[in-house]
Amino acid sequence: MQTAEYDRMFALEDRYWWFVGRRRLALRLLKRALGVAPHPPTPSSPGPVVLDLGCGTGVIASELAHWSHPVGLDMSSQALAYCRQRGVADLVLANGEALPIRSASVDAVLALDIFEHIQDDRAAFAEAFRVLRPGGVLVLSVPAFRWLWGPHDVALMHHRRYTRPEVRARLSEAGFGIRRLSYNVFFLFPVVVLVRALEKLRRGPAKASLPRVPEWLNAALIDLQDIEARWIESVALPWGSSVIAVAKKPE
Repeated sequence: MQTAEYDRMFALEDRYWWFVGRRRLALRLLKRALGVAPHPPTPSSPGPVVLDLGCGTGVIASELAHWSHPVGLDMSSQALAYCRQRGVADLVLANGEALPIRSASVDAVLALDIFEHIQDDRAAFAEAFRVLRPGGVLVLSVPAFRWLWGPHDVALMHHRRYTRPEVRARLSEAGFGIRRLSYNVFFLFPVVVLVRALEKLRRGPAKASLPRVPEWLNAALIDLQDIEARWIESVALPWGSSVIAVAKKPE
């Protein structure tokens, strides 16, 4: 991503509805897929090892630390510096196409809006599969629908957007069994489509689309995303601005 986007992420991801909703959904699905009762890690029981692939500025890794052993990995030294400010200790500077991590050494991989940044995404899916222990879990999100491509994607240095069948194909090629596959940001999808269309008409440097909202609306949007998260646990939603997936490495 562009340097300015890491600064914006660090400033907003603790509280902005899109970051909060995405994080809550992913952690909800991860805990359920691992089948663990989250509890504070101890030296004798450190909890599952979770690779936060593309950890960004570290808010997810810092939450994972409450019940697991997180390993934050990012290709940006600026992102890792922000992670350290959040107290995340176990950090790796690397690219998702070639992970410097032992095969079959982690219990879960969390990759939220990461694979679209990686030029050879097939290699990245294969690497995620390699580092997982048998029975390990991958939880991912990626942006949906090529026709939504615009300045937002340019600013975030995306290579692609995905459909649900494309995510299914990538996971199957890598060897994963698919446990959950859905679109999300379902209720707000018409608003996202309108905003993306207006962005294409705007002149000037490309910027990520994070429209300012008042606090009351931000709280309401988080609640709406929480409702959607409960739906996604049991049904696959037919449209949305992102694709969310839970996949498992065979035992």
